[in-house]
Amino acid sequence: MNLSTAHIKDKNFRKLSQKVVAEMKRLSIPGVAIGVWHKGREHSDGFGITSVENPLPVTSDTLFQVGSISKTFTGTLIMQLAEQGKVNLDAPVRTYIKDLKLSDKAVEKQVTVRHLLTHAGGWVGDYFNDFGNGDDALAKMVKDIAHLPQVMPLGKIWSYNNTGFNIASRLIEVVTGKPYEQAAQEMLLDPLGLKMSFFFPSDLLITYRFAMGHYNENKKTFVSRPWAIGRAGNGVGGVVSTVKDLLAYARFHMGNGNRIIKRRSLEAMRVPQISAGGRGQMGITWFINKSGPLTRYSHGGATNGQQAMFVFIPEKDFALTLLTNNDNGGVLNNNLVSLALEVYFGIKPTLPKPIKVNASELKEYVGSYRIGTEAFDLKIKNGELIYQHIPLGGFPTPDSPPGPAMPPMRVAFFEKDQTLMLDEPMKNGIGDFIRDENGRVQFFRIGGRAHKKIK
Repeated sequence: MNLSTAHIKDKNFRKLSQKVVAEMKRLSIPGVAIGVWHKGREHSDGFGITSVENPLPVTSDTLFQVGSISKTFTGTLIMQLAEQGKVNLDAPVRTYIKDLKLSDKAVEKQVTVRHLLTHAGGWVGDYFNDFGNGDDALAKMVKDIAHLPQVMPLGKIWSYNNTGFNIASRLIEVVTGKPYEQAAQEMLLDPLGLKMSFFFPSDLLITYRFAMGHYNENKKTFVSRPWAIGRAGNGVGGVVSTVKDLLAYARFHMGNGNRIIKRRSLEAMRVPQISAGGRGQMGITWFINKSGPLTRYSHGGATNGQQAMFVFIPEKDFALTLLTNNDNGGVLNNNLVSLALEVYFGIKPTLPKPIKVNASELKEYVGSYRIGTEAFDLKIKNGELIYQHIPLGGFPTPDSPPGPAMPPMRVAFFEKDQTLMLDEPMKNGIGDFIRDENGRVQFFRIGGRAHKKIK
């Protein structure tokens, strides 16, 4: 197992790599690949192993699932079509998918392409299913989405919505007349020379070195199965890639469009569209955050036992990508982004300071919360609000069993209805309670989802 950083000459990249190795040991993460682009220079490396069952060294050429970073590929494709006059972001989706069905008939008629690309649809977004490997898989998935309940008003409350990107991917198929993967290959992957980015397991299994996902339970690490998420989810989270290809993708988004899209279209993706609560602002697929004087654009990704992170800062010609093969990789990714900002730009993270809240004031927040495949209880213990995770399963198919529960975590307040998670794996996560017109707590938005209070 390669966990040495002695060979790394660049001092900044070595500091990041040393942190990677330390966090791998602390969090029991088998393998990590890391890549940095800064001022015209690229650094990349890999540490650990691809699988605890069949261990091979991770390198910067090892393939990982990048999860929801794939959504930015889908958004980029739609911006290309918009630039060509084939798609209007503010047109109803039914302009293109004429047989679109949703549970709320008003939303069915009114939802626009922009709503899809900014997670503003308002229906249950965490629903996953596998309709096989045929070219009709995505069309079947979109028809299946019709049964998902509308949880919040269209365009009013931001809440992460995977199924909106199933619909956006299907829109690309309808407009181009090609399967999503073919359109992405011809319009984006091939023109950018991303030769180590794939959608189909058959394109990479056996042929290339790839990482298996993992989870930890009872202080042991196990391989996560199944590996693939199903073809219907390719535009949502199906890209498999390397840190080197992702750095090339970052340079494209920071550049002039490589003659396949105009710079102004790429820049339009980075204009704030809607507040994402503790996640910052939402652009067209990109999360937008301020780090001191700098503005960073990012997207993470999570699949079955793999966690990824992608960050770029155009004004500094900087990009960072991290690929990990363990559920705990999200903790490592967040810590590495903070360290990178400090190492490269001298920006230390600033977090809101918790305030004291009396136990009597906490009572209105206590209850059970749920949206889609995510659920938790909020309870009071020793005068503090405690987040108790309830795994439901449902990924990557509705009948997938629940995984292990996250440990209880303390929820602190820094303003009224504004929260800060105090413990891993969600440490430093910002959340907020959303009230209805009568002032009652209706949602707790944490981890990107506005979970409805159900009791």
